Amino acid sequence: MITLVLGGTRSGKSEVAQRLAAAGGGPVTVLATAAPGDDTDFAARVAAHRSCRPPDWTTNEEPHDVAGALVRIDGTVLLDALGTWIANASEFSVDVPGLCDALGRRAGDTIVVSDEVGLSVHPTTESGRRFVDAVGSCNRAVAAISDRVVLVVAGRTLELDGT
Repeated sequence: MITLVLGGTRSGKSEVAQRLAAAGGGPVTVLATAAPGDDTDFAARVAAHRSCRPPDWTTNEEPHDVAGALVRIDGTVLLDALGTWIANASEFSVDVPGLCDALGRRAGDTIVVSDEVGLSVHPTTESGRRFVDAVGSCNRAVAAISDRVVLVVAGRTLELDGT
């Protein structure tokens, strides 16, 4: 089962995704795409995310080869998040078909977290617009193969239908 959890910044999407992953009852591997580098504020945000996870969960950090990592992990995977994966890529160019193929080939449940950029302020720079376009296109492709899509707003969830 593939579940896509969408939400804006600080919407609670990662917390919702963690609850969904834990509900399966088995081992969970977090596939984290963040690569904070020298950004101390971002590193603190990543650390806060880690501290909210159960101690028996495994974390694999993979900022680039997400599709490759997905097919190597057994059991439930919480992929957090597509937006940071895209931000890590040169020119925001990622292999979305490869990601969708890897998601479809997994035997275990996969919960995918992504930013819903369509509800945000329109970027004023070309780079910002290219990022929003890349994330939006990736979200649509992953939603098309997902069994369930959830939108998180202010910590509340809304199931999105497939029509």
